[in-house]
Amino acid sequence: MSCVSALIVVRVETATGHVQFLARFSYDGGDPYVVQAEFLDGDKVLARWHFDRQMLSEGLHRPVGEGDVAFRPAQGSGRDELRVDLIGRIADRQDNAVVFVDAPGLRGFLNETYAAVAAGEEFLDLDRLLDEFLAR
Repeated sequence: MSCVSALIVVRVETATGHVQFLARFSYDGGDPYVVQAEFLDGDKVLARWHFDRQMLSEGLHRPVGEGDVAFRPAQGSGRDELRVDLIGRIADRQDNAVVFVDAPGLRGFLNETYAAVAAGEEFLDLDRLLDEFLAR
């Protein structure tokens, strides 16, 4: 299976401004609908999210998503970015985050994923997925 990954600059809004860091975006053709994003502090993974590849792509052009994740294009301070609204629930509390992803970097990454597995050519091996699930 084809695998693609890229380190892309992201920034998070805080009460006093923003913090910039890297995120590792990964795609595995064996799970063709999913893009994994790991938000990094050096070699430490701060958070890991799984996104729908098509929604990420569409979010670069128009608002999409609801519930725990929403995407929309954003242009601020001369930057071309994707705004990602994340809602996480831990126990009885809810944590929200707004992350801005460098859009040109994300576009390049997504183009590589579509070169590996074209839109409409996705195939999910349900037997293998079921075997992996039952093995746990």
